[in-house]
Amino acid sequence: MVCAVNKHLDARLLDPAGADELVRALQRRGFSVIAPAIEDDIVVLREYGPADTLPRGYSDTQDGGSYRLTRTGDDRLFAYAAAPQGFKRVLWPPRQTLYESRRTADRLEILPVTEEPKKLALFAARACEIDAIAILDGVFDNGDFADPGYWARRRDAFVVLVECGRSGDTCFCASMGTGPAREAGFDIALTEIFGNGPHRLLARAGSERGAEVLAEIAGRPATAGDADDRNRMLAEVAAAQARRMPADVAAILAANPEHARWNAVAERCLTCGNCTMVCPTCFCSTTEDSSSLDMSTATRARRWDSCFTIDYSYIHGGAVRASARSRYRQWISHKLSTWHEQFGRAGCVGCGRCITWCPVGIDIVEEANAIAASSA
Repeated sequence: MVCAVNKHLDARLLDPAGADELVRALQRRGFSVIAPAIEDDIVVLREYGPADTLPRGYSDTQDGGSYRLTRTGDDRLFAYAAAPQGFKRVLWPPRQTLYESRRTADRLEILPVTEEPKKLALFAARACEIDAIAILDGVFDNGDFADPGYWARRRDAFVVLVECGRSGDTCFCASMGTGPAREAGFDIALTEIFGNGPHRLLARAGSERGAEVLAEIAGRPATAGDADDRNRMLAEVAAAQARRMPADVAAILAANPEHARWNAVAERCLTCGNCTMVCPTCFCSTTEDSSSLDMSTATRARRWDSCFTIDYSYIHGGAVRASARSRYRQWISHKLSTWHEQFGRAGCVGCGRCITWCPVGIDIVEEANAIAASSA
């Protein structure tokens, strides 16, 4: 979970204002910077304009079905945990037009939709979020059948990691092996050190272009003491996480398809799909066709879907998974168990969003541990 700063191409200390300077440096290089902002009392990710600056002095409290943004009374930049939006919706938008068609008197024309992708910079991605992007890379990279829209956005995206200075109330990334530290998958990594000496950012370059951008920001060399402060803070963040996923959860779920716990959770589950909509790795989708009133033009679009919708498994006149019990079991079993068969790892990164944004507070970690405890 920890490393010496000299393992990276460059490691230096920035003043807190250096984070905004980094945004400007990326904008000067032509990047469309997607970064956190406060809107409607929540942290969102949006494209920054020339005058936008990072929010300061915000934290949050989260629990099952509960999210509240709070003020810290200080000028910390990254004291909040995962908010509902992730970078998945930037790389793979909720709705994408695939093609349009136009009918004339003598023929039908197919009009491909050409998208001019922006040069993206993903700013303040957490360790679990970068792990989720790595999962999506595997999902959408199918050789000759790789998703062109995803890779047009993802291919040259510049990634700025922010390591977590506190554990969110619903986080369990430490037990999933996805955070709070991260040593790869980024161009620049920032660790905000607060409360132990001066407020500062430890910046590490993870790529040559990351080092080039960092060279434009005023800073000073990092020391071994700064690396120790980082390592100590990240160890404390990991230890503070109360939720722990069972280490052998994949085998446990595979062995218990008829466990009574599935009935118990089904009594609470609304099958609303909130968990899948906020999950940074869910990738289910469907296609929709629409036409103009005069039938002269038609559009085919792809949009996000969810294994919790009854129509998702509708085939040959009926739904394969008609009950709430079967749909919840499908989701958690795929995410934590059968995903290993497809991709060689779990599909969960421990961000805790599914817990926070479940209207009835269903806790994926609690459910997994309950099945594990009664199966021992």
